[in-house]
Amino acid sequence: MLFRCDEFIESDINPITNTKYDASWIVFVLCNESYKMLCGSKNGCAYTLKVSKRYEHWEMALCDFVGYYSTIEKNIILVASEEEYAQALRKYEGYSFNDHFLREYESEVLIHSTTKENYEQIKKDGCLKSWNLLNSQNLCKENEPIGARLGDPTELRDYILFGSGTTGEIVVNSKQKGRIEMDENMEYIVGARLYFDTKKMAEDGLLIRDGGEIKVKNTLPLQPYLLWVATWDGVGLNCEISTPKIFAQRADWYFKENILKAYEYEHLY
Repeated sequence: MLFRCDEFIESDINPITNTKYDASWIVFVLCNESYKMLCGSKNGCAYTLKVSKRYEHWEMALCDFVGYYSTIEKNIILVASEEEYAQALRKYEGYSFNDHFLREYESEVLIHSTTKENYEQIKKDGCLKSWNLLNSQNLCKENEPIGARLGDPTELRDYILFGSGTTGEIVVNSKQKGRIEMDENMEYIVGARLYFDTKKMAEDGLLIRDGGEIKVKNTLPLQPYLLWVATWDGVGLNCEISTPKIFAQRADWYFKENILKAYEYEHLY
């Protein structure tokens, strides 16, 4: 169910029920901050996605959020004016959170980063698996994913998540350290950085957009979606010890200059 309000305070008291939040609630806040978007749980509040109106595609993010979370029967608090919500709905006409096409502003490549040990399992399985699926097969060493420490909703555990820039490497580093570690210049053991064909994934109906994430439910076969895998030796590093910033930048550069150009040439001719 959708509840709209003009003002909102992040606390453990739900303004709709005047009681503490339970897991059925989620919040979207439209703001005017300098950042694009920010997510997490603060002061005991329900998981909250904040999206700035300075982000060019805020209307799409808002409607993807409402569309996706409505299908899994979440109670949604939407912090935006009636006019803003109406504007978002007008721009969103003809779209859906599971569109089977790549939108003009979406990246043609999605990146999933993983540890060295997990990559060996991925190669063995021939696919990526969600945390819940791995856990059901007794393949998880931890009791919960690292995102739980940021207040990620439990339903995210049914999905494979992607990132860009240093995001995925920060997750790998955090798993290694056993804590949330946001320093992209801290040394860690490089794992693998997998590059996937977003357009092909969308056309095959695999992509889910929830406003903050583009994700795939349960499993993602490596073939025919995997374009390339970056490892420390494959991108020319001297050893497997590096930093999230160095490895991500080196891998992205190598992919753009070598793999992507060859892929585009192959499909053009």
